[in-house]
Amino acid sequence: MNLPVAHWDIFCSVVDNYGDIGVTWRLARQLRAEFHIAVRLWVDDLRAFQHIRPEVDCAAATQYLEGVEIWHWTTSLSLIEPGNVVIEALACDLPEDFIQAMAVKTPPPVWINLEYLSAENWVAGVHGLPSPHPRLALTKYFFMPGYIAGSGGLTREAWLYPGRDHFQGDAEAQNRFWSGLGLPERNDGARRLRISLFSYDSAALAGLLAICSQGDIPIDLLVPRGLAIPQIAAWFGLADIPEGAAMRRGHLCLYVLPMLAQDDYDRLLWACDANFVRGEDSFVRAQFAARPMIWQAYRQSEDAHLDKLAAFLDLYCADLPPVDAGLVRALWRGWNREEDIAPLWPDWIEALPQLSIHARAWATQLAVQTDLASNLVKFINKLLESRAF
Repeated sequence: MNLPVAHWDIFCSVVDNYGDIGVTWRLARQLRAEFHIAVRLWVDDLRAFQHIRPEVDCAAATQYLEGVEIWHWTTSLSLIEPGNVVIEALACDLPEDFIQAMAVKTPPPVWINLEYLSAENWVAGVHGLPSPHPRLALTKYFFMPGYIAGSGGLTREAWLYPGRDHFQGDAEAQNRFWSGLGLPERNDGARRLRISLFSYDSAALAGLLAICSQGDIPIDLLVPRGLAIPQIAAWFGLADIPEGAAMRRGHLCLYVLPMLAQDDYDRLLWACDANFVRGEDSFVRAQFAARPMIWQAYRQSEDAHLDKLAAFLDLYCADLPPVDAGLVRALWRGWNREEDIAPLWPDWIEALPQLSIHARAWATQLAVQTDLASNLVKFINKLLESRAF
């Protein structure tokens, strides 16, 4: 029984630059495009949204993008009628007046708490659990993205893998992409690597730049403008580096890119030989890119992010030969602990062909998993079915 769902509300509070809005926007547009669900996306920081979707009008109270209704999330929502599904995404808190409106709606909305992604085993035990409101006749359900059976899965659109494979097999399309970014075309005969770097500030960053400049293989390092730029500028002895600049030292050529629209960022990940990524959204998209990657987890108190890192590495490295698995674990841990990764870098560069094969196998393995939006729709339809009887 596939019950119709008239209208969903998704709330996003931008806490960490672009990751929160990146995750929620991908979900909202997939729900609209693939499930024909009317989605109202509430965003408290339209300027951050505009960085990944330049079409967003920061002055507009309401607007539409790809069929999704976007509202600027202001403090009072007392006059807004909630949809029949309400999702609070990534640890944001719904306004109290909106919760009150949910409580008086008949029937009350299905209330979903969409949590952050984790590969930890406890995720399956929490996924789908109800949490009754202490005062109101409302129940919130935890929905946990994840990799293991019993979790909510990952956001993966139907077009993603076919689009990736077509782009990665089309040298002309890649060269047009590079040209649009102001970068030279790739020379297939040249032994030169092109690596993207999307990171937080890090004490390990200077060491990475140094080893790239001193290595045997020339490296193009592509850095979207963001939190790492001040440290990079200081390493070059500058106060700042503008977008479009190309900085050279030794075997390193560093290009500063603008913040890319989401679909262009996907293409960047697809086109590079390897990718440094951070947080959640770019981390997941790098896995789908089928390229070797290095993840910088979002820092948490008491180093809780290192537990998340270890849990993912246990899954990701399971099918790697022991030597490669040990190398990947050591490099990722060093990068996240902000240690000098220079001693590990030459071996990692040398292992890239094998790591590339593994990255594609991992992406293929993820394709077997049901995607998050599909799991979410099934979960909510099941709840609505139970109410109908």
